[in-house]
Amino acid sequence: MSDSVVLFIDYQNTYRAARAVYHERLDHHVHGQINPRRLGDLILTKSAAPRKLKEVRIYRGLPSSKHDSKGYAAARSQIATWDRDPLVRPIWRPLRYPEDWPNSPEEEKGIDVQMAVDYVMGAVKGDFDVGILMSLDTDMKPALETVRDTFGGRVKTEVAAWNTPQRHCRKLSVKGVWCHWLQPEDYAAVQDLHDYNTGAP
Repeated sequence: MSDSVVLFIDYQNTYRAARAVYHERLDHHVHGQINPRRLGDLILTKSAAPRKLKEVRIYRGLPSSKHDSKGYAAARSQIATWDRDPLVRPIWRPLRYPEDWPNSPEEEKGIDVQMAVDYVMGAVKGDFDVGILMSLDTDMKPALETVRDTFGGRVKTEVAAWNTPQRHCRKLSVKGVWCHWLQPEDYAAVQDLHDYNTGAP
């Protein structure tokens, strides 16, 4: 029997990490975007054991229509695109805008907590046999450690991270948690070059 897999993606974190690893700072903003379903399917091809992708949960902040109407429209378009795939579940929370915005940038608030809670509760409810988490946010470590220690290996905890032959990249380093290192050719295979600001492919 194949193990059921749920992939949890911290979108903004994964986007920024891809840009840092594979692109220059001034490259077009579409570089770093990924197709969540293609990423889930690709990670499963790297697994030796038989596995079936049950769901991809992708977490992101949503700009305010009042503060950033263009960013809001682009994010809504991207979320709608993700949502058309039956295996992809977008999860979003409103961005927080400080009083002196735009002098101080908007912030994601609560999305990392939501992702960590969903990861742990998914394991508790038996939603998956393998939970793969893609993020470099160290706030995710307690969730990985909790699932690892609670289920004694019956629920597998794994992470995924971008990599390049030129240097060893960062990952969420948790003892006993396997990392799927994704190479430049993997990134190229899952890129999404659609410009959601303009609608251009």
